Amino acid sequence: MSEITYVRGDATVPSVKGVKVIAHVCNDIGGWGKGFVLAVSRRWPEPEKAYRAWHRGRAANDFGLGAAQFVQVEPYVWVANLVGQRGIRTGSKGVPVRYEAIDAALDRLADKATELGASVHMPRIGCGLAGGKWSRVEPLITDRLVRRGIPVTVYDHGEGQS
Repeated sequence: MSEITYVRGDATVPSVKGVKVIAHVCNDIGGWGKGFVLAVSRRWPEPEKAYRAWHRGRAANDFGLGAAQFVQVEPYVWVANLVGQRGIRTGSKGVPVRYEAIDAALDRLADKATELGASVHMPRIGCGLAGGKWSRVEPLITDRLVRRGIPVTVYDHGEGQS
């Protein structure tokens, strides 16, 4: 079984051939504007537009914790909006990350990546503003993606980048 590949760099610029899905975690309240999504929006306007429309129409669609939305941004590049955090602030109920929601969204991502024959690229999802611990997220990625033979690359920013 292969492992997760760790590299320094920008997850919005994967340097491999073939179809790529760039995955990141979103909140369940329609907020888009901090963290990794800013890098996504700098490159492509479509994922934010799609996410906001998905949230607006949530009464009639599957938007919610554990859901996943796939937005094609280039002929061989898709962005996966994974709803894996409740709200945006750490409060009485703890940090916003919801591991069970990330797990469910990763399962949907695995199906889509398999269908597309794609590799998956991501920052350390759920571990920035969502407040999660990589030691809890990494096994979910291994179980849902790596065990199904999907190549996964996790990007850590180089020095001097935010």
